[in-house]
Amino acid sequence: MALFRCFLIGCLCFFIHLIHFSDSYCPRTNTTLLNFTSEFVMVQHQLRGVLSVIDDCSFRVTQFDMLSGSDVHWWGADGDDFQNLTKGFVVSDQILNQAYKNDSFLVNLRKNVTWDKIEVLAVWDTPTASDFGHVLLRNLSNGIENSAPLPMPVNGSTSLMGNEQPTMFENCKVLNDGYRIRWTLKEEENRIDIGLEGAIGIQNYMAFGWANPNVTANFMLGSDVVITGFKEDGMPFADDFYITKYSECMINQDGSVQGVCPDTMYESSDHIGLVNNTKLVYGHRKDGVSFIRYKRLLKSVDKKYDVLVEPKGNMTVIWALGLIKPPDSLRPFYLPQNHGGRFGYLTLNISRRVNECLGPLDAEDKEDQDFVIADKKEPLVVVTGPALHYPNPPNPSKVLYINKKEAPVLRVERGVPVKFSIQAGHDVAFYVTSDPLGGNATLRNMSETIYFGGPEAEGVQASPTELVWAPDRNTPDLVYYQSLYTSKMGWKVQVVDGGLPDMYNNSVSLDDHQVMLFWTLSENSISIAARSEKKSGYLAIGFGRGMVNSFGYVGWIDDEGRGRVSTYWIDGREPSRLHPTRENLTYVRCKSENGIITMEFTRPLKPSCKLNERPDCNNIIDPTTPLKVVWAMGAQWSDDHLSVRNMHSVTSKRPVSVLLMRGSAEAEEDLRPVLAVHGFMMFLAWGILLPGGILAARYLKHVGDGWFKIHVNLQYSGLVIIFLGFLFAVAELRGFTFRSLHAKFGTLAIILAIAQPVNAYLRPKKPANAEEVSSRRLIWEYIHVITGRCAIIIGCAGLITGMKHLGDKYGDENTHGLIWALIVWFLVGALTVMYLEYREKKRIRRDRLSGRSDWVMGNGEEDDIGLLRPSRPMAEKEALSSERMEIQLEPLSR
Repeated sequence: MALFRCFLIGCLCFFIHLIHFSDSYCPRTNTTLLNFTSEFVMVQHQLRGVLSVIDDCSFRVTQFDMLSGSDVHWWGADGDDFQNLTKGFVVSDQILNQAYKNDSFLVNLRKNVTWDKIEVLAVWDTPTASDFGHVLLRNLSNGIENSAPLPMPVNGSTSLMGNEQPTMFENCKVLNDGYRIRWTLKEEENRIDIGLEGAIGIQNYMAFGWANPNVTANFMLGSDVVITGFKEDGMPFADDFYITKYSECMINQDGSVQGVCPDTMYESSDHIGLVNNTKLVYGHRKDGVSFIRYKRLLKSVDKKYDVLVEPKGNMTVIWALGLIKPPDSLRPFYLPQNHGGRFGYLTLNISRRVNECLGPLDAEDKEDQDFVIADKKEPLVVVTGPALHYPNPPNPSKVLYINKKEAPVLRVERGVPVKFSIQAGHDVAFYVTSDPLGGNATLRNMSETIYFGGPEAEGVQASPTELVWAPDRNTPDLVYYQSLYTSKMGWKVQVVDGGLPDMYNNSVSLDDHQVMLFWTLSENSISIAARSEKKSGYLAIGFGRGMVNSFGYVGWIDDEGRGRVSTYWIDGREPSRLHPTRENLTYVRCKSENGIITMEFTRPLKPSCKLNERPDCNNIIDPTTPLKVVWAMGAQWSDDHLSVRNMHSVTSKRPVSVLLMRGSAEAEEDLRPVLAVHGFMMFLAWGILLPGGILAARYLKHVGDGWFKIHVNLQYSGLVIIFLGFLFAVAELRGFTFRSLHAKFGTLAIILAIAQPVNAYLRPKKPANAEEVSSRRLIWEYIHVITGRCAIIIGCAGLITGMKHLGDKYGDENTHGLIWALIVWFLVGALTVMYLEYREKKRIRRDRLSGRSDWVMGNGEEDDIGLLRPSRPMAEKEALSSERMEIQLEPLSR
């Protein structure tokens, strides 16, 4: 019996083992993916690794890096697009929530999953529907060679082949905390592929290069480096630089350059790019980490600015991190600024295998999206646009934009109403939800709480829908704005307690939602806050029509991380024309949050010093007068030694008139084109037509009766143009005022000009021949001539004061030259009159000698008596004398 019991137990164990063997056994011949190997495409969470298919039921992952997630699984899908990935399925029971650091492990597929059901194998975060990274298996089930998705080509091509990914390299070395270099040596191709990786801000550059092998100190000088980073539009760049001096790139007066400059600036005649031997391959900005891949030749054709890289030798390499300066009109490159102490050098042999990088870089600030901070007065404009840098892939091709920013992080305050102007189209219903995906969670059998919006929240630009949302104390700290009909079109809403709108009584947006201005008026002071709406190194506001001739306030963070607010009087565009002032600022604060600068200060409305004692003594704020405000932003500021590196990268297009008492603002239109047309019309009238009419009446009477028609036509043409020019200026300026000297001169000149046709209509009858001129006629002639000539003189003064007023109003630098051009024109006109007057005197004298008496005015009913003619009785006597002289001289003529 005991033997039989042992036999039964043995059989049972055999069957259990047989069942277990059959369950665990997986063939190696039923898949075309056998021995397939591919690198992962990095999408998020700094995922890297290599996948190898072992058999029909498992695969191996090696060199696996990934930041931790919340509910992460291996995911299978039919394609790598948005629709297919979101409809995928879990393929393994393994959970990937932890952080991985160069790990290797085996993964088993679920029993009901086979490779023929998987076209894309991804690492997927379920709550946020996020693709951390994937391998594309497309067409492999049909026996066709795999072609993993390559990075977006830069300059038309990449150097990657097959299953290679741009984030994977053979070697990795730590240069500094948060800064690494990866490389793959391809000596047979005479090149090296380099990847620079840094947990830095998007405004920073990464530099790496080789020092001059002939130097033993000051390794930066004469070194061949590559500067990499991201442009303002988010595109990567990698440029070849050569260092001749410890300074930023400067252009000398003779055109030569020195400092840290691109190779192409040293060789301006290089039109085919022989000196720029760095080729950008790929770049991305993910999870607060910048990554740039480029390639360069080991032996370059440029012997002057490139260092020969010995593949098997020990060479000194240098590196640096710092802020980027955007291009300007003189230097069309993104240039490095002072590295701020983050630099170094070391000895490196690129042929030796190195892997010092344990795990992915983990940046403190992983949020790169733009911020939009809601204001209770300015509506948030919601539209749709192309998905260029959506923060949570995969995503649809069209996403939501707020105030022209793609899927920004929206920050609102509890208790502060937020107005939305919804113009995203009739197919996009805007709403705020607890669901991070949106698109109506009930369709996914999920629950959600809707805090605002719904099917009625849709509109177009021609007919927007305006709705107001007021977050309350029950609104969670994090919610999401999305579309009701399509998931993953929006992003995060941060709900915070209190803020600048609660601390200040008034606020306005300055010039296209780039800067917000807040203020509160007191009896003798004003408290002001300014906040940038985009990332920058400093924020400056100025009180004036432009930065030139304005009082500036600059908020910035110094090297020790302290917020500073500096004040200046600015009287020019060069750094030397910024003069520090000693304004009495109190309650000064400045901070930078995710690159968003906010500065606050309180200042008196009227400085305590005497007027004109110092420039800042004239910085008076009158609450009853519109305050002209301009702004600028740039990469870096300092308290002293300002230079071109502190130039702004973006500035206001026009000043904004802030109505301090009303709490509103309006952009000041640039009326220079309008005023230019007004000025041209007035010059045509007062400088050409009206003077031409007077000259015709004075100097053309001897040629016949046509002078009168010329005189009348020119005068009336000038009057019509004056009237049109006056209406043009008044309509565009939306009013008329006598405050300026130009307006006073112009008004007086127009009154005198209008009086001339009235005067002509009332002129007394012309006396008949041999009839004496009446006193009324004589008085009328004096008034007509004097009024006309005074109008011309005052009109010319109006032209000159108009040019001066334009220069004072807009600070145009060329108005001074135009004023002198007007003066020269008037002098030429005066010389012309003097010459014509001289000719007229000679003609009169010649006519007297020839015995003709019609030299004064000519004949015809149109003739008017000139003020420069002799009196009529004297003329008659001269006529009789002339007749007698003709009789006496007649025999001689025969």
